[in-house]
Amino acid sequence: MDLAAAPPALLVRRHLYLGGAWADPSENEPIDVENPATGETVGQVPAGTPADVDRAVAAARAAFPGWAATAPAERAAHLDRLLAALTARAEDIARTVALELGTPLKLAARVQTGLPLTVLRDCVELAARPPAEETIGNSLVVREPVGVVGAITPWNYPLHQVVAKLAPALAAGCTVVLKPSELTPLTAYLLFDAVAEAGLPAGVVNLVPGTGPVVGEALAAHPDVDMVSFTGSTATGRRIAHLAADRIARVALELGGKSANLILADADLATAVKVGVGNALLNSGQTCTAWTRMLVHRDRYDEALDLVARAAAAYRPGDPFDPDTRLGPLVSAAQAERVRGHVDRALADGARLVCGGPDAPLPPRGHFVAPTVLADVHPDSALAQEEVFGPVLAVIPFADDDEAVAIANNSRYGLAGAVWSADADRALAVARRLRTGQVDVNGGGFNPRAPFGGYKQSGLGRELGPYGIDEFREIKAIQR
Repeated sequence: MDLAAAPPALLVRRHLYLGGAWADPSENEPIDVENPATGETVGQVPAGTPADVDRAVAAARAAFPGWAATAPAERAAHLDRLLAALTARAEDIARTVALELGTPLKLAARVQTGLPLTVLRDCVELAARPPAEETIGNSLVVREPVGVVGAITPWNYPLHQVVAKLAPALAAGCTVVLKPSELTPLTAYLLFDAVAEAGLPAGVVNLVPGTGPVVGEALAAHPDVDMVSFTGSTATGRRIAHLAADRIARVALELGGKSANLILADADLATAVKVGVGNALLNSGQTCTAWTRMLVHRDRYDEALDLVARAAAAYRPGDPFDPDTRLGPLVSAAQAERVRGHVDRALADGARLVCGGPDAPLPPRGHFVAPTVLADVHPDSALAQEEVFGPVLAVIPFADDDEAVAIANNSRYGLAGAVWSADADRALAVARRLRTGQVDVNGGGFNPRAPFGGYKQSGLGRELGPYGIDEFREIKAIQR
């Protein structure tokens, strides 16, 4: 990829994607898309309406019987054509993510683009497999697609979060109506350019951009939507669940996180800190699985803080299109202000500033927050309990493994976490005690085929791999 390539010119998309074709919206109100690194408007998309949602759901409902009856191998072939069309757009996708979200271009190419292509490639293979059947006594147990899926996705991973819903839903035989985030909708349009090129059957996938209170609520409450799959904040997840509950519709919710990184006394401290800081600051901290609480044994606490400060200093905020930039802006002025508020409150609560903070130098424009590390954070404080969603790391000491586990589990969230120890059995034993959906032991790599999801207020259901496809299936027992 040409990392010196200039950002694309103003991107204006004026249509919805309904019933296999680009269609005019019901109204002509636009949504401006901002470049968070500069504050400039870089694109526009339509502001969808409930009437547009009605049209999209009707198209998905009409397409469902035929798509559900399509042979698994044929569905896989459609997804494979989509994969080819999307892969051909990889460079444009990375540049668009860098433009509308601010992810540094190298990271946008590797993670924001590379990961969803991997997920889609896995779904091509998994889609070709007929769903498992089993016999229990005189019953044949079969799995069938749930129906029309309303997919509502966030701004922080604008292609991956869409593909993680759309691909397994299609593989299961469902049809989909997508509402991407209004903050980063341009990437979704590149995906639907690929959908159109791949020739998926009319109505199988549909696109209605717009705001959450208008399009999101209309989709979640729609009587012909059989399931809502949502990724975003826990507060919005509660609202989605309430709207779906009124008609007893299924929901899959991937929500917030406040993940703990447990560095035990015998760990390789330098590696654990370096990887931990990188994880906490990934995508400018705008990652639900970020290890935003670093728990360090008291005997190594001061040493760890020195290492943390040096590691965080390497994350230089700057232009996402500069190859040397490691930390982009936050997605909006409101998000940056919210993160600064968390830092100010933590300092007022007695946390000790290690690096970054309100007086750190920043680029002259854009929604930047300096990589910030706070030590001596109390486990019950707001900074240790609330999801910040910015480049802020809380460091907390502990005395022994039991206290580390207690601090880690002292959260209403349970999405991810990590454990580091020179003793692999000890690390695994601690990992088993954490009340969270995923745990990395000694830097174990992310597995896009493993089930992804959380405990407690981090959500309901699982995404990715075979578990992600099963999330979009019903189970039927046929007695013979």
